[in-house]
Amino acid sequence: MTLAIPGVGGPSGPGPDRTDDAPRDIRGSVEPTDLAFRLAARGSGAAVLVIMLLVGVFLTYRAWQALSVAGFSFLTTAAWEPDSHHFGIAAVLTGTVLIGVVAIAFALPLAVGTALYISEYAPRRLKRTLVSLVDLMAAVPSVVYGLWGAFFLQAHVVGLSRWLATYFGWLPFFKVAGTDPDDPLATSTVYTSSTFIAGMVVALMVTPIACSVMREAFSQAPVGEREGAYALGATKWGMVRTVVLPFGLGGVIGGTMLGLGRALGETIAVYMIISPVFAIQPHILQNGANSVSALIALRYGSASTFGMSALMAAGLALFLMTLVVNFIASSIVARSRSGAGVEA
Repeated sequence: MTLAIPGVGGPSGPGPDRTDDAPRDIRGSVEPTDLAFRLAARGSGAAVLVIMLLVGVFLTYRAWQALSVAGFSFLTTAAWEPDSHHFGIAAVLTGTVLIGVVAIAFALPLAVGTALYISEYAPRRLKRTLVSLVDLMAAVPSVVYGLWGAFFLQAHVVGLSRWLATYFGWLPFFKVAGTDPDDPLATSTVYTSSTFIAGMVVALMVTPIACSVMREAFSQAPVGEREGAYALGATKWGMVRTVVLPFGLGGVIGGTMLGLGRALGETIAVYMIISPVFAIQPHILQNGANSVSALIALRYGSASTFGMSALMAAGLALFLMTLVVNFIASSIVARSRSGAGVEA
């Protein structure tokens, strides 16, 4: 004998108020504070998108005069003579990319090593201090890095540049034209104000950003998989290599690209170190380099009306390139937080 309770479905059949397969309505009323927060968050996100769109529209409007004159040659011309309508960003764009690549080549191992040490090896009482110190590096003004690079680092890197040119000069990027590396009396000024030195300085500026993203990704590695690796006899490094690094791979890639996005737009530190040249300079150890941001800083004060439009066009190209890099980096970081970087 079964007992049927009114209003409740049982073996004898559904109750009068609902059926067994009817979904329950668990939605509650929205509190005014939740609604206000939701509107504020959506408004903030929309404001950021609108501001970015307005920046792009402004740059396009101001650059249209120069772009209509230069056309496609704006991307292929190395010279910068806007008043004679002979200008382009081929040289400065190449220099921007080379400085960014050199910076990432130095920043990537530094950021990965620092992030792994803080998240996996540092004593608990030191982690907070190390995190604060790394984050503090991001707050140092770029002019300080530029002064340090120009007056200290540059003099101490000339020997490394000479060594690389002597033993690896057969590689196109390490070749230095117009000097004999075997001549001990050869001048060292050919190795100063180079892409190599500028990239090293920028590397220290982008390392904190990349390290923060990587550290966050490494710290989210599942505890169960960590303990499982130890249970199978893995060492500390074995656990890091098989669990932490695969899980944080997306964070490593995303942090690296976020750092690259900042390296592409760095201005003051690069401007204080390089010797501007308006020619495609693929030899990173050789004196002479340039970048889009340094070009704008160099010519902004003396530019004519048409020259200002040309500078705006260069800024538009840098804006679009940085935007693409940061968008790709943000997408990769977002995937890494869901554990998509874990190998099956």
